Amino acid sequence: MKNWPQIIFDALISWDVSILTYIPDAGNAALVKLAETQNSMQTVLLTTEEEGVGICAGADLVGKRGVLCMQSSGVGNCPNFMSLVKAGRFPIFLIISMRGDYGEQNPWQYPMGSAVKPILDTMGISTFYINDEDDLENTANAALATSFKGGQAAALILTQKFLGAKNF
Repeated sequence: MKNWPQIIFDALISWDVSILTYIPDAGNAALVKLAETQNSMQTVLLTTEEEGVGICAGADLVGKRGVLCMQSSGVGNCPNFMSLVKAGRFPIFLIISMRGDYGEQNPWQYPMGSAVKPILDTMGISTFYINDEDDLENTANAALATSFKGGQAAALILTQKFLGAKNF
């Protein structure tokens, strides 16, 4: 689906997300470009994923909404900071582009790919998987509602079946 970044971006705007933190990744590049063109949204390039957890928690403390975009391998960098999310009950919203699942050709991606859900479950972060374009808009909005209306941490997980497996 070529238009998926616009659908997610429109959902973020409709939920008043004003900060998009990210680690550069092919899976989130188009979404980041859209955010960079939006005057009401600030993009923050991170040096490590856990910085985004702290920025999004801080955004919540001042009445703003943030999102952290990262690849699945970055989830492994975050458990210590995600304990802050769990203990502080911050409504953190994550967008995770998966590696190590459907059609993966890089054996180094499998260990962290299989650890994403157990880590998120342990940290009390609800997971919402996108496997095909038919579920994208409804699932994205359900995940955003969980986070920003329900006050819970949530992760929108873009699987390789949805994004397409990389050829390297």
